[in-house]
Amino acid sequence: MRNALIAGLLVSIACGIIGTFVVINRIVFISGGIAHAAYGGIGLGYFFRFNPVLGAVIFSLISALGMGIVQRRTRQRADTIIGVIWAIGMAIGIMLVDLTEGYKADLMSYLFGSILAVSANDLIIMLILDIIIVVLAALFYKELLAISFDETFATVANVPVDAIYLTLMCMIALTVVMMMRVVGLIMVIALLTMPAAISGQFVKNMRRMMILASILGMFFTTIGLWLSYSLNLSSGATIILVAGAVYLVSGAVRLLMRRIHPQDTRHMLPKPLPNHRSF
Repeated sequence: MRNALIAGLLVSIACGIIGTFVVINRIVFISGGIAHAAYGGIGLGYFFRFNPVLGAVIFSLISALGMGIVQRRTRQRADTIIGVIWAIGMAIGIMLVDLTEGYKADLMSYLFGSILAVSANDLIIMLILDIIIVVLAALFYKELLAISFDETFATVANVPVDAIYLTLMCMIALTVVMMMRVVGLIMVIALLTMPAAISGQFVKNMRRMMILASILGMFFTTIGLWLSYSLNLSSGATIILVAGAVYLVSGAVRLLMRRIHPQDTRHMLPKPLPNHRSF
């Protein structure tokens, strides 16, 4: 349980930062495609007898870069590319797992999460990935902000848009791998986006949105763990249900506030896209 709580805190930090960029850039399904493609790395780890988490890191990074490059340099629709990579990654993972001899005891934990089975080595990997994500987000914050709100101006201002976009894809891939043991690859999209979506309803400053999303993620994982322990339920699914319930309640409260006091909720409406001085 101690390792599970620490894992929840580490994952929440990454979710708050990367989830904000995912929601603002409206690339939720790209993160889902990366998550499912990462299953190929799980199969790779099982087949060649090394840590499946490291395999997921390698495979998710390759998938994220491939998805980003193809999406930006071809005329193919983004949803088609996501679907193709999604299917190929899952198929490769299933095939390699089938070819691996022996009993795969913890295979389902990568699909549906098993936060209570997080080991000390998993925590070390999560911490390293967390540090990488925080450092990259701090170093390229202005560039990420620019491509999120006004990609045209970012290009005119000589911001390396393609490179920054691919960096964001890699950060999403690392976050997906972190979340894999907490809620599983199947439910990664939910935990990645719901805290950021909730905070985005009430906060429009990106830094505050990241902080609030991280705090919400910590709250969801902690409450979800407590409920799963008390009611003997699956921890990953319980965490997602807690997040989903809060998301629905927050949306209803915000809608009710708009109807009762429309003049008091103008500050909660999305602001116009920032101009060059914002960067």
